[in-house]
Amino acid sequence: MPSKEFDTLPNIYLVGPMGAGKTTVGRHLAELLGREFLDSDHEIERRTGATIPWIFEKEGEIGFRSRETIVLDDLTSRRDLVLATGGGVVTQPANRSYLKTRGVVVYLYTPVELQLQRTYRDKNRPLLQVENPEQRLRDLLKLRDPLYRDVAHHIIETNQGAARELAQQILRVILSSGSH
Repeated sequence: MPSKEFDTLPNIYLVGPMGAGKTTVGRHLAELLGREFLDSDHEIERRTGATIPWIFEKEGEIGFRSRETIVLDDLTSRRDLVLATGGGVVTQPANRSYLKTRGVVVYLYTPVELQLQRTYRDKNRPLLQVENPEQRLRDLLKLRDPLYRDVAHHIIETNQGAARELAQQILRVILSSGSH
């Protein structure tokens, strides 16, 4: 049973690149805390009745980002939540503001090689449907890493440990830092 000390924790938002493990780690973290877990990409799909690749195809990245901001505003207004965000959520200033001011943001830093291992067969990642996915991941990390770091209250490296261990590490870091 989750500890009473967890009751005072704010929402926890996981940010990072594709393949960082935000959804998997987030589920474990929510279980540890006895909280609801949501994935913003899954929530966008649920609300629109369309897949993210379809939204990208029909509306482009701009259309998707607009939908993402609306959903993020709603989700970050809730309480007692662990939220895994999409890899590009930090590209929009409004999203960075929602995340940074409405909870504790944890950046799951993941080297490109590990991202590639985890995503190379996934056809549901529109930004990786290119000739050279590794270069795309490098380019995205170069652009987004400073944004992840800017919004993050804590940075956790995901290249070591299983998802459950990473969730426990995140909880220890948040509790020891007084981010609640």
